[in-house]
Amino acid sequence: MVSVMRLYVETQFQEQAQHYAAVLASRGVAVQIEIVEKLNARFLRLNPELALCVDEAGLWLCANGMKMQPDWQAEIPRLKRASLKSEMIARACNLAEKPNLIDATAGLGHDTLLLATLGATVTLVERHPILFSLLEDSQQQALKDAYLAPIVSRIHLVFADSADYLKQCAVQSHYLDVVYLDPMFPQRDQNQQAIKKQAQVKKQMQLLHMLLPEDGEMDLGDQLLPLAQQIAKRVVVKRPRLAVFLNDQQPDTQWQGDACRFDAYFQLDHQTLG
Repeated sequence: MVSVMRLYVETQFQEQAQHYAAVLASRGVAVQIEIVEKLNARFLRLNPELALCVDEAGLWLCANGMKMQPDWQAEIPRLKRASLKSEMIARACNLAEKPNLIDATAGLGHDTLLLATLGATVTLVERHPILFSLLEDSQQQALKDAYLAPIVSRIHLVFADSADYLKQCAVQSHYLDVVYLDPMFPQRDQNQQAIKKQAQVKKQMQLLHMLLPEDGEMDLGDQLLPLAQQIAKRVVVKRPRLAVFLNDQQPDTQWQGDACRFDAYFQLDHQTLG
């Protein structure tokens, strides 16, 4: 599934690195641990290939002198500002009803965090073993944070192909309130303003694109929409504001923002908008 990945680590974090290597191996990723004297910016610049690294903050993806992890703690300021009235995603997903929701395109899990903060119970599905492991590590770190712990307790991570998972739900007649789709594209979170934050998101997306090339892992969106429609009362798709409709399928309604929009498709129960 994934070729051998180097995992760089300083001696004092070797035990943690061995743990991550074992977890990744159980998910089909062969990891080669390399002990380095100093895991710093200079080392990352001199070793630009896509790799993993471990330090006191946990597991990271690194390449081209950069390193990235989902870093759910960094989302706390955004989460504290969020409300059912202020967030388009809340209205699109009808979060006032505290829905059971599947996020079938996990990414870095930032939208999932927001959905859970505003009341949803979320199943987060990711098929790539490295990205799933990064998300899992972020969840474990977040459980240690007093603010995030009750939020992430409403997030259930599932290591699976989203299409297969949605098909399984249909076979088992497991219906739910919302399926949320955010097919990966170069974007910035709609609420961030600071230049530093914009640069961080750009860095995160750049590394994700290296891990999930467009002709492979990123090619997910179109096939997921009809599968999601079989099991959910509403399917909500996040798109760039001027992007074509997912699967060339016109939505029942839309919420428009400056940089992105939310397209909604109603099934089973054509309820009024939240």
